[in-house]
Order: sequence, then structure tokens, then C-alpha cells
Amino acid sequence: MNAANAVMRAGTHSIARRLTLMFALAAAVVFSITGYALYQFQCIELRRHQLQEIKTRFEFVESLIVRRINTAEKWLLLEDKMTELTPQDGSIVYLVEGKDPAFRLGRPFAADARISNEGNGVRRIVTENGTYLTLSRDIPASGERPAVTLTVGLDASAFDTTSRAINAALVIAFMFGVVVVAGLGWWIARRGLLAVDDLSRHAENLSPLNLAERLPTGDMPSELNGLVLSFNGALGRVEQAYVQLSTFNADVAHELRTPLGNLIGQTQVMLSRERSAEELTEVLQSNLEELERLRTIINDMLFLAQADRGIRAANLELTSIASEVLKSAEFLDMLIEDAGVSLAVEGDAEASIDKSLFGRAITNLLYNAIQHCDRNSTIRVHIEERENAVAINVSNQGVPVEPHHLERLFERFYRVDSSRTDSDNSHGLGLAIVKAIAHMHGGTVFAASNAEMTTIGFTVANNGTL
Repeated sequence: MNAANAVMRAGTHSIARRLTLMFALAAAVVFSITGYALYQFQCIELRRHQLQEIKTRFEFVESLIVRRINTAEKWLLLEDKMTELTPQDGSIVYLVEGKDPAFRLGRPFAADARISNEGNGVRRIVTENGTYLTLSRDIPASGERPAVTLTVGLDASAFDTTSRAINAALVIAFMFGVVVVAGLGWWIARRGLLAVDDLSRHAENLSPLNLAERLPTGDMPSELNGLVLSFNGALGRVEQAYVQLSTFNADVAHELRTPLGNLIGQTQVMLSRERSAEELTEVLQSNLEELERLRTIINDMLFLAQADRGIRAANLELTSIASEVLKSAEFLDMLIEDAGVSLAVEGDAEASIDKSLFGRAITNLLYNAIQHCDRNSTIRVHIEERENAVAINVSNQGVPVEPHHLERLFERFYRVDSSRTDSDNSHGLGLAIVKAIAHMHGGTVFAASNAEMTTIGFTVANNGTL
């Protein structure tokens, strides 16, 4: 049902269909305006032609009457002439009306004819026999001829028929044109969207089994290049996240497997035979240590999972960075003493930080420096202000870190050398947590190493915003 609805929605939101409708609408508007203009033009031209025809014939007859017809004998000659000029089909009508019956010509229109004025002495007369456009004018008396009214009528039925035919032709042309344009629009839209169909087919073939596969970027229209590049970029980020997640899951399984294996093995050995209270206490103490290690790993994993969701540091306080470093160092006094090293804090700055998170990051950095420093050396914490940030550098003398290791120091569960001191107590999440805390404070992490010194640190924003 959901799939069917999705198909229906896809059909209603089809780009090709929308383009076709837009083409058809544009064609309809253009053809309507053009057709209306043509129709009005032909109506004007036909009417002009009709009026010109009436005026020409009217002026001819008027000139005959005014100039030559002023007696009864000449009037008879006029009648003969008008009979010759009057077509058999009645398309032209000549009518002369006056008080004297001897000076009358033609058959008047029926009394029930519908008459409407067209302006400038032109009238439209509708009778049973047809529709006529007429022009009438009074002619003053001359000689024996009294004053008469001359009317010339032109049958408008032919012109009306022509107008209707032209109108019908325009309507048919309009409909045909819209259909043709819509069809061409559909074809053009489908041709133009072939690249999108190709992308869709490629997208359907994408599989988690081949995360490196990308949409093709060659021979793509320029309008789609940005979309393809953005999509490929998203695929790259998904691939990276998938790989990180897979690696993270494998590392988590590995890290949890060791303490769990220790717990299970020790418990099985203790249950193999009877044990004394001292032996049981010793095993329980060892199991407790492993359980503490498990708890630490799980808590760190939960913290990193929250950081991955983009959580920002909330409880910000403007405070001295040096004072917070010294507070964190107090908890590591015994480790510092056991390692045979000293601690020096150089510089100071103020920044808005979450003291709890910041202390955790500093503790992890100091603990890492203690693990890998030379005896009788000094661990230096250098604090400096940068543009919109405060940098905390933790440096120690020791075995230099290779460049290819520096790039991965902040990865989860990553160890430069598992054989290093106290590697069993380090689960490889300390520097990853430092990176997460730095990002939560709007900062970054960095690392550098040479033959004399290894420096690892992070920054926090000091502009009041994250």
C-alpha cells in the first residue's frame, strides 16, 4: 500500500509531466492571444471591406441621382440602370424612398425587421431573407424630383459565414497547436531527463557491499554536476562513517573480549576446585579490577556516542585555564611522582569552558604524557591565546611518534605501540575523548613530534560562542 502511494505521489510530482503542462499552458496562452488578435483583425478587415463596398456603391448611385436625375423620364432610366446593377442573388439592395410614388425605387425592408445602429449612418437590418448592412442619406429635391432618401444595403451573410469559418479554423488550430506543443514538450522533457534516469539506475545499483561505488560524473549536464558531486560527497561521508562504525564495533568487541575472557577464565579456574577465603578474595579483587575496566570502557563509549550526536558543552563558565590545569594535575600527583617526572604550567588565558569536561580532557592528556615520557624529564603544559581560541599544549620528552601515527592518534582504540608501558590499562579512548571534548567547546585537536619533544593538545573557543 505504501509502495503504491509512493508511486502515485511520484507520478503526480513527475518533472516530465510538470514540464509538459507548462509547455501546454504557455502554448495555450500564446495561441489564445495570437488567435484573438487574428480574429479581431479579420473582423475589422471584413467590416472595413463591407463599409467600403457600401460607400462605393452609395456614392455612385447618389452621384447619378444628384447630378442627372431631376425629371420623371430620367427617373425611368435610373430604374433600368438600378435593375442592371442589382445582383440576382440579392446580395446588394438599392432603395429610394420619398413622398412622390413616381420617384421611388426598390422594395422596402419588412416592417418586422430588426434594426440596430452601427454608427456613422450605418445600420444592421436582420430579416428573414438575411442580414444587411445599410447606409442611408437624404438627397435634397432637384427640378421635378422631390427630396428622397437613398439606402444601399449589402448582404452581410457571406461575411458572417467567412468570419465564423475563420473563427472555427482558429479554434481548431489552437487545439491542434496546444496538443502538438504538449507532445513536443513531453518528448523534450523525457529527452532532457534521460540523464536523471541514468542517475536513478546507478543509484539503484548502489549497495552496502560496495561502498566505494559512486555516481558517474562524466557526460553529465552542467545542471546535474552539483547534485552528483554533492551526492557522491554524501556517499563518501557515509562510507567513512560506515568504515568507522565497523572498525569501532570490531575494536569494542576486541576490547571487551579481553576483560570478559579474563573474568570467565579466572572464574572457571576458581570453580574447578575448592579454594580458600584468601584465594577467593584475591580472585574477586582481580575480577573487580576487570569490571572497573569494563565500566570505564562502556562509560567512555557512551560519552563518545553522545558527542557524535553533536552535543555541545552546556555548563560554560569563564575561568582561568591554568588554574583548571593545576586542579586536574593534583589528581595525578602520585602517578607523576612514580614516573619520576615534574610538571610545569606556562602561560594563562581565560575562556568559557565546562570545567568537568575540560578537566577530563586535561587529565587524559597528562596521563598520556606520563605514560610515554622519559624519567627525570619535565612535562610542560603551555597555554596560549589565539584568534578566537585558547590552545593548551601538553609536551613531553620520549620516544618520538612517527608521522603516520600522528594522523591517527585521536582515533578510537588506536595505540601507537601496544608494547608501551601500561598499555594493558589503556584502552585507546583517552585521546578520542579529548577530541570529542574539544569539538564540544568549538575547538580542534593537534599533535606534533620530533626527536626532542612530543606535543599533543587542543583548543577551545574564547569568543563566548561555540
